[in-house]
Amino acid sequence: QVQLVESGGGLVQAGGSLSLSCAASGTIFNVNTMGWYRQGPGKQRELVALITSGGRINYGEFVKGRFTISRGNAKNTVYLQMNSLKPEDTRTYYCAVDEDGMRYWGKGTLVTVSS
Repeated sequence: QVQLVESGGGLVQAGGSLSLSCAASGTIFNVNTMGWYRQGPGKQRELVALITSGGRINYGEFVKGRFTISRGNAKNTVYLQMNSLKPEDTRTYYCAVDEDGMRYWGKGTLVTVSS
């Protein structure tokens, strides 16, 4: 089993920045892709950003250069730097990790952007 611990959500004013982090622990053999999704009430979960072990990155279309995903030196941590936040970025953000062919999810961290 893999456990994911997220941190860094909170309240920020529009135009501000937040940084999210996610650390994976447990029985880890081969972490490939790590990243973030987000979901709001009544909305589908959508991709924010993913990064592979080889460094390939995909961002959701709405990111438009505002967010940056990175992985820690230990390779089992992933970060999301979010700049120029907008009220429409208000969502619960979920860490996702693909390990040995299975996807694991964190419990989510709430990001609230006030106008």
